[in-house]
Amino acid sequence: MKKISLLGLLIVAIIAISACNDKKGNGGKNALRDDTETSGFAVVAGEDCFAPIVEELINVFEGVNKDAYVQFVNTSEHEAFNMLLDDSVRMIIAARDLTKEEKDHIKSKDRSLNPRSQKIAIDGVALIINKANTDSLMSLSTLKKIMTGEITSWKQINPQSKLDNISVLFDSPSSSTVRFMKDSICGGSALYSELRAQKSNKDVLEKVSKTPEALGIIGVNWIHKPIIDSTKMHFSDIIRVVSVSRSDVATPDNSYKPYAAYLAFGDYPLRRDIYAILTDLRETLPAGFMKYLTGNPGQRVVLKSGLLPAIAPTRLVEIQDNMK
Repeated sequence: MKKISLLGLLIVAIIAISACNDKKGNGGKNALRDDTETSGFAVVAGEDCFAPIVEELINVFEGVNKDAYVQFVNTSEHEAFNMLLDDSVRMIIAARDLTKEEKDHIKSKDRSLNPRSQKIAIDGVALIINKANTDSLMSLSTLKKIMTGEITSWKQINPQSKLDNISVLFDSPSSSTVRFMKDSICGGSALYSELRAQKSNKDVLEKVSKTPEALGIIGVNWIHKPIIDSTKMHFSDIIRVVSVSRSDVATPDNSYKPYAAYLAFGDYPLRRDIYAILTDLRETLPAGFMKYLTGNPGQRVVLKSGLLPAIAPTRLVEIQDNMK
């Protein structure tokens, strides 16, 4: 799988168009297309939060379809939707669906475009802390107070804590994770001004592993650690994953980590849907990639990446109490 920046996208697009012009001439937008559902060149945009799973999906898809070349543009959620609405790309992976207004906008620009979407996974927004921090249980009400600035110290959560000021770390100010925290956890209330954005989820992970006071907000596929037995899951051993409770007082019995089974049953409360959104014509490479994502092969990759498949039947196994 090949990953590029926005500048790289422009360069690749120019090269791709030039190549098509050499083959087919300048007969209009559709005349330049020579891709199929399993061959050609396509661009998919999405934010860094979903980069590991999208990269893995593209790797497997390209491995099966040797003539397919899918480029992933790693950007913010806001920019990904802007690129789709401007027809700079025709497929994105996002943590929300298109609105009616966005669909109408796309259709108004080109009647041949058919905006459509499919939920492909259920994701868990993970809370991570430094391994030196033993306060690994948290209620939703406490999380909300941290996000809005009502709680700013670990001592307010646990008077016996050796840590003081909480350093909350996000990936980006315009990420879907920030939007999720504001809309779904804080009810639309403004987030605390002292929350700190990093450059990427990788930076959040590394910063938390080195900062005892840190609380990181990160996509679960960034901390998922694949193991040989696919019926079990482990998380990165450089950080500690917080168990989250819907109850006002978090206990080991009512708190859960973002394992696929707990996402499936709704026990883990920080869950959200992931969509593949497509505007391209049918029988094109983006359409073929969409078909792969929603089929059994793609859904198996979703499961192995630590997320819950949205479409394919999933075999859930009993999880021991000490995994909560």
